[in-house]
Amino acid sequence: MKISITTSFPILFLLSTGAALAQAPSAASRPNESAPRTTAYPAAPTSDRAAQPSGSPTAPAPRPAAAATADYRIVPGDKLNIQVYKDTQLSQALQVRPDGKITLPLVGDVRAEGRTATELRDSLVESLKEYNNNPVVTVIVTETVPPVFYVMGEVNAPGTLPLKGQISVVQALAMAGGFKDFAKKKDIMIQRKGATGATTLKFNYNDAIKGSGQVVYVQPGDTIIVP
Repeated sequence: MKISITTSFPILFLLSTGAALAQAPSAASRPNESAPRTTAYPAAPTSDRAAQPSGSPTAPAPRPAAAATADYRIVPGDKLNIQVYKDTQLSQALQVRPDGKITLPLVGDVRAEGRTATELRDSLVESLKEYNNNPVVTVIVTETVPPVFYVMGEVNAPGTLPLKGQISVVQALAMAGGFKDFAKKKDIMIQRKGATGATTLKFNYNDAIKGSGQVVYVQPGDTIIVP
């Protein structure tokens, strides 16, 4: 009896093909070369405020304007709110004129410069008693202009200077550049406006730098004159 071996070739081919398929990675395990790559980013902050990098400077919050103190003296340019109880005609928002005065109905021109809000209130009350037996007046300084002082005469840099904080007359003269050669340091004058009008103070620079006498401080609107 003859045995045919022709059937072995298909069997061997199938075995070799199966082995090759077993060694090849499956399509699911191979990375997809055509798929786009993605990058993971950190999640956005959950708070309402946006996240800020650490160490970066932050802008300071704006500070509210400082309210005028009780002893603050009104200067031209200041804005006032004047309220007269039960009188809408006299209750007004006004700005102090360059001449230092304000104008109200019935009262007319009233000097505001050099007065505190309390002193101006008392003056208005006295003026209104002619029309009202018991007027109730409120004066509020709602906005102030930056305080300044003036130095003139025999100094190297005369002019208008800002008044920031408490400044002595000696410091003010230094801010004005110091003295010229022929300045009379013993006869300096300070013109100052107050509630009772303008006054003139004498100032001896030589005594001041020696520590003699009381330290004199500049007030808003002062005029320092060096002869």
